[in-house]
Amino acid sequence: METRICSIFLGVMLLGSASHAVAQQAEPQDTRTSTQTVFEPDLQRRDINAAKIDSENFELGLFVGVLSIEDFSSNAVIGARVAYHVNEDFFVEASYAQSKAGKTSFEKLSGGAPFLTEDERDYTYYNLSLGYNLNGEVFVSNDLVFNSATYFTLGAGSTDFAGDSRFTISAGAGYRLLLTDYFALHVGLKDHIFNSEIIGEEKATHNIEYGLGATFFF
Repeated sequence: METRICSIFLGVMLLGSASHAVAQQAEPQDTRTSTQTVFEPDLQRRDINAAKIDSENFELGLFVGVLSIEDFSSNAVIGARVAYHVNEDFFVEASYAQSKAGKTSFEKLSGGAPFLTEDERDYTYYNLSLGYNLNGEVFVSNDLVFNSATYFTLGAGSTDFAGDSRFTISAGAGYRLLLTDYFALHVGLKDHIFNSEIIGEEKATHNIEYGLGATFFF
């Protein structure tokens, strides 16, 4: 009898414990999330001064070199040039230069009468050309870089030589190195082509000019 009572009592206790556990599982869970702290970044703003980009379109300078006048040897040439840069690729250039023709091979060998007087040997030209740039850069070191350009020109003008003015076509190529934003060095080659009959039958003469120059942008 006592054993049965104990068994019943133990069963009631187990049943109560199970009911309590089920009740705890059935209780709704608190789905509220905890408030999170938002940290605002403390950024230090810097004042940046944008570099001013130069917009000089005019270029003015001088050049010296050697002019090889066909049939009349070579001599020094000195001149000036002014250019207007329409954009990064194209520019218009006007140039003026003076030189003096030497003696022909015949004059040197024969010792006869010269073809030209001293005044007629003065050689002066001016021309107007259209130029095209191939822009680039020259890297001297990691921190030192120069802008540069290889350019080509084609133009027309006039040459005063042997007492006459002659229509002249000019074609050339050059290299420009900008040492600063306003100063540049040039090396160039140009061919001046005009008809001449000074020493015989009329023909197209090629007068090659090699020059070094310096220009300023403004």
